[in-house]
Amino acid sequence: MQRKADYSKAIVTKYPEQVVIAIAKDASGKPNPITLGWTMITSGTPPMMAVSIGLTRHSLEAVRGAGEFVIAFPSEEMAEEALFYGTRSGRDMDKLKELGAETQPAGEIDCVLLTNAVANFECVLRGELRTGDHVVFAGEVVASHVNTAARHRLYTLGKGYEMGAVRPVG
Repeated sequence: MQRKADYSKAIVTKYPEQVVIAIAKDASGKPNPITLGWTMITSGTPPMMAVSIGLTRHSLEAVRGAGEFVIAFPSEEMAEEALFYGTRSGRDMDKLKELGAETQPAGEIDCVLLTNAVANFECVLRGELRTGDHVVFAGEVVASHVNTAARHRLYTLGKGYEMGAVRPVG
């Protein structure tokens, strides 16, 4: 049986929540990563993925201006990076350089891949939709990459900044 609850109480049942890092080059040509929890696959044919970015974020204009972006599935070893990219602004610094993140050039778009991620998806922007205080960007996946090492994906495990891997039971 269901009972009525405040949104703020019901939404916390979403955990664990997937985490992605979206990267787009800003107007100065600097790759700017942002950690996001609001992401989804939107199409199988052609393959498309979407991210939702807040209206006040530097990454919003970076994605719009570049017309392309990378979605990286961070590994559990990248928890510190994910927290940093989600709590600092690229307006003020080069976030990749600040942490010494390992990157490699993307193959089909003008961006970078996160070397230690579980997977990276190169996307060409195909549309956007404003949804209240965020914009959903839909991108067509034009190239996909997987890590050559076995890695576990990073998730947000609960309210706040608790992050870690989710492993199957049994």
